[in-house]
Formats: sequence, structure tokens, C-alpha cells
Amino acid sequence: MTRSNRQLKRLTTASAVALVAMVAGCASQPPAEPIPNPGPQGGRGTPEGCQADKLGDEALIGKTEAEAAALLKGCAWRFGSRDGQSLPATMDYNPQRRSIDVVGGKVTAVRRG
Repeated sequence: MTRSNRQLKRLTTASAVALVAMVAGCASQPPAEPIPNPGPQGGRGTPEGCQADKLGDEALIGKTEAEAAALLKGCAWRFGSRDGQSLPATMDYNPQRRSIDVVGGKVTAVRRG
């Protein structure tokens, strides 16, 4: 075996070992945790009405996600962003729908539409 063949064999072996190590490292990491989402967040509202309409949008700011979701029961609403990450949304305009932004588990902003 010539010197260049031995070098090529070593390089190939080293590359294969490195690839196996990278793949094994990825496999041993826990899966990324999905963003918790309560599912459809109110649609177009319910016949019972929206409890939050009696309070106004500013009353939601500073509430936890759970508190806001409870107040928004019967309302049309969705998450706009969570911890700075924009979440998927439709482009239809619904003036009754609220989009809430959450940072650190607390509502920081409420937009209509």
C-alpha cells in the first residue's frame, strides 16, 4: 500500500468516526420541547359572549397565560408571539379577535384584528 493510499484510508476513517460522533451526539439530546398551545383560541367567539369585553384589553396586560385564557373564554383570540417568537396566524381581519403577546408567562401586549 502506498503512502498516499494509507493517508487516504486514515482520512476516510477519521471522517467516518467524526460523522458517527456527530450523529450520536444529536441522537442523545432530548427533543426540543414544543411551545404549549391551548389549541384553537376562541375562533370567532361563542354565543355566551366574551367576558373580557367587560374589562377592556388593558386588563389582560400583566396577567399570566392561564389567567388571560380564562378571561378570554368565549372570545376570539390567539397568541401573536411568545417570548419574542412570532407564532403563525391567519391574515383575515376580525376586529373582535385579540392577538396577545406573552413574555415570561405574562401578557405584555394585546392587539385587535
